[in-house]
This record gives sequence, structure tokens and C-alpha cells, in this order.
Amino acid sequence: MARCREIAACTEVPGEITRLFLTPPMHEVHALLREWMETAGMTVRVDAIGNLRGLWPGLTPRSPCLLIASHLDTVTNAGAFDGILGVVLGVAIVEEFNGQFQPFAIEVIGFSEEEGVRFSKPFLGSLALVGKLDANTLARTDRRGISVAEAIQAYGLDPAQLSTAALSNETFAYLEFHIEQGPVLESEDTSLGVVEALVGQTRMELNFAGQANHAGTTPMHLRHDAMAAAAEWIVAVEDHASSHSGLVATVGKVAAAPGAGNVIAGHVTASLDVRHADDSAREASVIAILNLAETAAARRGVHVTSGKQLEQPAVLLDPHLTAVLGKAAARAGFPARRMTSGAGHDAMILAPIVPSAMLFLRSPGGLSHHPDETVLPQDVEAALATAMEFLAQLRDDRTNPKDGHA
Repeated sequence: MARCREIAACTEVPGEITRLFLTPPMHEVHALLREWMETAGMTVRVDAIGNLRGLWPGLTPRSPCLLIASHLDTVTNAGAFDGILGVVLGVAIVEEFNGQFQPFAIEVIGFSEEEGVRFSKPFLGSLALVGKLDANTLARTDRRGISVAEAIQAYGLDPAQLSTAALSNETFAYLEFHIEQGPVLESEDTSLGVVEALVGQTRMELNFAGQANHAGTTPMHLRHDAMAAAAEWIVAVEDHASSHSGLVATVGKVAAAPGAGNVIAGHVTASLDVRHADDSAREASVIAILNLAETAAARRGVHVTSGKQLEQPAVLLDPHLTAVLGKAAARAGFPARRMTSGAGHDAMILAPIVPSAMLFLRSPGGLSHHPDETVLPQDVEAALATAMEFLAQLRDDRTNPKDGHA
């Protein structure tokens, strides 16, 4: 926890925790983690997307490799533990070995990007591992017009070397620790949760185009108010999600133009985030929500268009590793509830490629993406104890293979 707070001091904005993809404070984060990793005996490098990677070798040069990772970037004005705790726990696990080599290597990765804030594209760090950073992604620009490729170069890295960031062929499993970012575990007074699946997500941007005009001289019945159309739609989104079990839908960002108090809004841009564990249910709701936008716009003579920014299918985590993780928690004395993650995580990107498991830690107050985000010391201890039991079972699986799980 102290290490997480030390990393939190590496920020772009004094007085808050803000650290976007490959901004200067990430150099400070890398320096801290490199020191801790090297002191633990790990070999450390930064790959071409800016992921910090520490390797603890196995008994042989070609030992299978367990990947433990999470992300180092933050949202704006964030907390100290989202993502970062998972990386620091990975280092702590290696420290627990006290120099003893295992039947498998362990690679601890601090992903350079997961939140999607700077380039409106999440998972850049983990996408590089699975070879899914395409030319369109590298050409995306931030608010200052800097592309992803240019940001990589400005950090001192070479985007032409992105292929070298790929997963090792020896990687046999992925484990991610993360705070829950929600209230479920706290409501049940439970330290840990074993994640079985991550919900699918659709992220969109809607544009309501009306007619800007004078607020005092334009009668109500002659207006084409883009803000009123967007407002009606936003309430309709909430109503729709509330009436469909398991669905969450959010309009989290709205921008109006011209943005003056005495001018009817002629244009409104609004975000849409829709999530559900069942992809067909999510897709049907997206269609329904877009129809609601058309209805609200037509009522006022406003035109609405939409564009998709992210389409992420729901992801099931590996049943065997999930079962092993659940048993490990119980053996450590911290029975964990099974749950679905409503948030996106790097495990979504890795799971289709390599068997993956994920452990949640309770979020006091249910807070995340917030300066007051925290964790409880006993929950961090529970996660570390569970990890050591999990590794013990993996060692047994590698030493005494059965059921094809070696």
C-alpha cells in the first residue's frame, strides 16, 4: 500500500493523481518499479509500447511462464490503487520466494495504458502483447494532435519494434489482481472475489444536430433544441437500463455548442457506455437506445448520428484456473465469492489468447476512479496469501500433471 501511494505521487497535475499513457510521470513510475524489481532479483525492460516488464526466471531457460500484470496509467483525478496494486502485488509475490526458483518463470508487467483516456482507446498496453495494435490505432491522436506512434517516440521508444512486445511462447497462464471498483464485496463483508467473466461493452458517441438561435427571441414551438433532445434521451437511457436485469447504461460526457447561457444549443455530443454479461442482450439494448435517441430528436426536428468507439465482447475466464484460484483463497482462510466484473480489464484482452484468472479485492465505499479510493490492509494480506496458495497449486500441476492442465 505504501508503494502504491509512492507511485501515486508521480502525476501530471500537482495535488491530484493523473497519469496518462506515456506522459513524463511514467518515467518516474518506471524508475520506482525497476528498483523494486531489480532488488527482488528480476531482469527488467521496457517494451516498445511502454510496458514495464520484470522477469523472475524459472529453473531452466525454457521454463513455462506465468504472467502477472495490471496497468500503471490512471483516469483524471484518480485513486492510488486502481491497476497499480496489481503490479505491486506481482513484485511482492516474487519477493516472497526469497530467491527460490520455481518450476516456472514469472513475468510481472505494468501495462502502460488500460484506461483509454489519452487516445479514447483502452488496453493499448495489453493489445501490444497479443499483436493487435494496428495502423489505425497508432494513427489515433490526442487533444494536442499527437498520435500514438508519436507518443511512443517521444517517450524514447520505437513503434517499429512493437512486435517484440508480444507474449513469450512459454506463457501458460495469466493472473490479474485488481480492486473490485464496486460495492458488492463490501456489502457482503468479504475480502476477495474470484472473477468468472467480464461483461461485454459498447462505447459510442452520439451527435444531436439542431439549430442554434437566440434564447430570448425564439418561441418554444419554433425551436430545434439539441440539448433538450439529448436530455430527453439521457433520461430514457436510464429508464431502459433500469428495466433490464443485468444491464448498465451510462451517458457520462456531454458537450454543447455554442455553449452560451443565452443561446439555444445547436449541437450536442454525448457519450454512451452499455454493458452486459450477455452479448446478445447488450446488442439488443444498444439498438433500442439508439432508437430512443431518434425518437427524442425527431420530436424537436433535430438530427442525430452515432459512431461506435469500442465493441468488446463478454469474456469468460479460464474455468480451471478460476477453480484453482477459488480453492487457493479458501485454503488461505479467505473464502472468495464468485462474481462477474462490470468493468473492463486487461484480462479481457489476454483471456482469448492465454488461460486467465482474476482476483478482486474489496473496495471500501465501493469507490474507484476517485481520490478517496483505497484498500484494506487485511484484504491485501488475503490477496497475497491467496496468490502463494495459487502458485503452490500451479507448482503441483507442473510437477504432477493431470487432466491435461499442465
